[in-house]
Amino acid sequence: MKLAVGSDQAGYELKEKVKAYLLEKGHEVEDLGTTDVQAPLPYFEAAHNVCCRIREGGAERGFLICGTGAGMCIHANKHQGIFAVVSESVYSARLCRIINDANVLTFGSRIVPADMAYEMADVFIKTEFIEGMGLERAEHLMGQQQRYLELERSFGKGAADKEVGHEIQR
Repeated sequence: MKLAVGSDQAGYELKEKVKAYLLEKGHEVEDLGTTDVQAPLPYFEAAHNVCCRIREGGAERGFLICGTGAGMCIHANKHQGIFAVVSESVYSARLCRIINDANVLTFGSRIVPADMAYEMADVFIKTEFIEGMGLERAEHLMGQQQRYLELERSFGKGAADKEVGHEIQR
Protein backbone atom coordinates (compact mmCIF):
# COMPACT_ATOMS: atom_id res chain seq x y z
CA MET A 1 0.00 0.00 0.00
CA LYS A 2 1.16 3.56 -0.69
CA LEU A 3 1.51 5.40 2.60
CA ALA A 4 2.53 8.90 3.63
CA VAL A 5 4.13 9.60 6.99
CA GLY A 6 5.08 12.79 8.73
CA SER A 7 6.22 14.10 12.06
CA ASP A 8 7.44 17.17 13.80
CA GLN A 9 10.54 17.12 15.98
CA ALA A 10 8.72 15.52 18.94
CA GLY A 11 7.51 12.61 16.80
CA TYR A 12 10.66 12.17 14.72
CA GLU A 13 12.19 9.19 16.52
CA LEU A 14 8.96 7.17 16.62
CA LYS A 15 8.14 8.12 13.03
CA GLU A 16 11.51 6.77 11.90
CA LYS A 17 10.79 3.46 13.66
CA VAL A 18 7.26 3.22 12.22
CA LYS A 19 8.54 4.12 8.74
CA ALA A 20 11.22 1.38 8.91
CA TYR A 21 8.60 -1.10 10.12
CA LEU A 22 6.21 -0.24 7.26
CA LEU A 23 8.99 -0.50 4.67
CA GLU A 24 9.99 -3.88 6.11
CA LYS A 25 6.36 -5.00 5.67
CA GLY A 26 6.60 -4.15 1.95
CA HIS A 27 4.68 -0.89 1.87
CA GLU A 28 5.68 2.08 -0.26
CA VAL A 29 6.32 4.88 2.25
CA GLU A 30 6.88 8.56 1.56
CA ASP A 31 8.18 10.71 4.41
CA LEU A 32 6.73 14.21 4.16
CA GLY A 33 7.61 15.43 7.62
CA THR A 34 10.77 16.07 9.57
CA THR A 35 13.65 14.18 8.00
CA ASP A 36 16.41 15.98 9.91
CA VAL A 37 16.03 16.91 13.58
CA GLN A 38 18.39 19.82 13.00
CA ALA A 39 15.83 21.31 10.59
CA PRO A 40 12.45 20.14 11.91
CA LEU A 41 9.15 20.90 10.23
CA PRO A 42 6.38 22.28 12.43
CA TYR A 43 3.55 19.84 13.05
CA PHE A 44 1.14 21.78 10.84
CA GLU A 45 3.45 21.63 7.81
CA ALA A 46 4.01 17.89 8.17
CA ALA A 47 0.25 17.35 8.52
CA HIS A 48 -0.45 19.56 5.51
CA ASN A 49 2.10 17.69 3.36
CA VAL A 50 0.68 14.26 4.20
CA CYS A 51 -2.93 15.36 3.71
CA CYS A 52 -2.18 16.92 0.32
CA ARG A 53 -0.46 13.73 -0.82
CA ILE A 54 -3.52 11.67 0.13
CA ARG A 55 -5.92 14.11 -1.54
CA GLU A 56 -3.82 14.03 -4.72
CA GLY A 57 -3.98 10.22 -4.76
CA GLY A 58 -0.25 9.76 -4.12
CA ALA A 59 -0.97 7.82 -0.92
CA GLU A 60 -3.91 5.76 0.26
CA ARG A 61 -3.45 6.41 3.98
CA GLY A 62 -1.28 8.47 6.26
CA PHE A 63 0.37 8.43 9.65
CA LEU A 64 1.16 11.61 11.56
CA ILE A 65 3.20 11.59 14.76
CA CYS A 66 3.83 14.46 17.14
CA GLY A 67 4.07 14.64 20.94
CA THR A 68 0.41 13.78 21.62
CA GLY A 69 -1.15 13.29 18.18
CA ALA A 70 -3.74 15.98 18.94
CA GLY A 71 -2.24 18.92 17.02
CA MET A 72 -1.64 16.77 13.95
CA CYS A 73 -5.21 15.46 14.09
CA ILE A 74 -6.75 18.91 14.42
CA HIS A 75 -4.76 20.31 11.52
CA ALA A 76 -5.26 17.24 9.30
CA ASN A 77 -9.04 17.43 9.66
CA LYS A 78 -9.05 20.94 8.23
CA HIS A 79 -8.26 19.39 4.83
CA GLN A 80 -11.15 18.32 2.63
CA GLY A 81 -11.39 14.59 2.16
CA ILE A 82 -9.24 13.84 5.18
CA PHE A 83 -10.68 11.89 8.07
CA ALA A 84 -8.00 11.88 10.75
CA VAL A 85 -8.30 10.24 14.15
CA VAL A 86 -5.93 10.48 17.08
CA SER A 87 -5.47 7.04 18.58
CA GLU A 88 -3.87 5.67 21.70
CA SER A 89 -4.76 2.01 21.22
CA VAL A 90 -4.95 -0.79 18.68
CA TYR A 91 -8.68 -1.01 19.36
CA SER A 92 -9.36 2.62 18.40
CA ALA A 93 -7.06 2.36 15.36
CA ARG A 94 -9.21 -0.54 14.13
CA LEU A 95 -12.59 1.02 14.89
CA CYS A 96 -11.73 4.36 13.31
CA ARG A 97 -11.36 2.48 10.01
CA ILE A 98 -14.51 0.38 10.43
CA ILE A 99 -16.82 3.13 11.65
CA ASN A 100 -15.32 6.39 10.34
CA ASP A 101 -13.38 5.30 7.24
CA ALA A 102 -10.42 7.28 8.63
CA ASN A 103 -7.59 7.74 6.17
CA VAL A 104 -5.08 9.35 8.55
CA LEU A 105 -4.01 7.98 11.92
CA THR A 106 -2.29 10.32 14.34
CA PHE A 107 -0.63 9.39 17.60
CA GLY A 108 1.76 10.77 20.15
CA SER A 109 5.35 9.74 20.66
CA ARG A 110 5.02 10.69 24.33
CA ILE A 111 2.05 8.34 24.73
CA VAL A 112 2.36 5.39 22.32
CA PRO A 113 5.35 3.01 22.58
CA ALA A 114 6.92 1.71 19.37
CA ASP A 115 5.58 -1.86 19.65
CA MET A 116 2.03 -0.55 20.02
CA ALA A 117 2.56 1.90 17.14
CA TYR A 118 3.47 -1.05 14.89
CA GLU A 119 0.30 -2.91 15.88
CA MET A 120 -1.79 0.23 15.37
CA ALA A 121 -0.27 0.75 11.93
CA ASP A 122 -0.93 -2.87 10.93
CA VAL A 123 -4.58 -2.82 11.97
CA PHE A 124 -5.14 0.62 10.42
CA ILE A 125 -3.80 -0.64 7.08
CA LYS A 126 -5.56 -4.02 7.09
CA THR A 127 -9.00 -2.94 8.32
CA GLU A 128 -11.65 -1.88 5.84
CA PHE A 129 -14.59 0.48 6.24
CA ILE A 130 -17.71 -1.28 7.64
CA GLU A 131 -15.77 -4.55 8.03
CA GLY A 132 -17.77 -7.05 10.08
CA MET A 133 -20.78 -4.78 10.58
CA GLY A 134 -24.39 -5.76 10.36
CA LEU A 135 -26.02 -4.94 7.03
CA GLU A 136 -28.36 -2.22 8.32
CA ARG A 137 -25.60 -0.30 10.12
CA ALA A 138 -23.19 -0.75 7.21
CA GLU A 139 -25.76 0.63 4.74
CA HIS A 140 -26.40 3.61 7.02
CA LEU A 141 -22.68 4.43 7.32
CA MET A 142 -22.11 4.02 3.58
CA GLY A 143 -25.04 6.37 2.95
CA GLN A 144 -23.57 8.90 5.37
CA GLN A 145 -20.20 8.65 3.64
CA GLN A 146 -21.83 9.31 0.27
CA ARG A 147 -23.67 12.35 1.67
CA TYR A 148 -20.40 13.73 3.07
CA LEU A 149 -18.73 13.34 -0.31
CA GLU A 150 -21.60 15.06 -2.09
CA LEU A 151 -21.56 17.87 0.46
CA GLU A 152 -17.80 18.32 0.03
CA ARG A 153 -18.21 18.47 -3.73
CA SER A 154 -20.93 21.12 -3.52
CA PHE A 155 -19.16 23.34 -0.97
CA GLY A 156 -15.61 22.44 -1.89
CA LYS A 157 -15.67 23.31 -5.57
CA GLY A 158 -12.41 25.23 -5.84
CA ALA A 159 -11.74 25.23 -2.08
CA ALA A 160 -8.79 22.89 -2.46
CA ASP A 161 -7.36 25.21 -5.10
CA LYS A 162 -7.18 28.03 -2.58
CA GLU A 163 -4.18 26.32 -1.00
CA VAL A 164 -1.71 27.99 -3.31
CA GLY A 165 0.37 25.25 -4.87
CA HIS A 166 -0.31 23.15 -1.77
CA GLU A 167 1.96 25.48 0.18
CA ILE A 168 1.14 26.55 3.70
CA GLN A 169 -0.02 30.14 3.71
CA ARG A 170 1.67 31.94 6.59
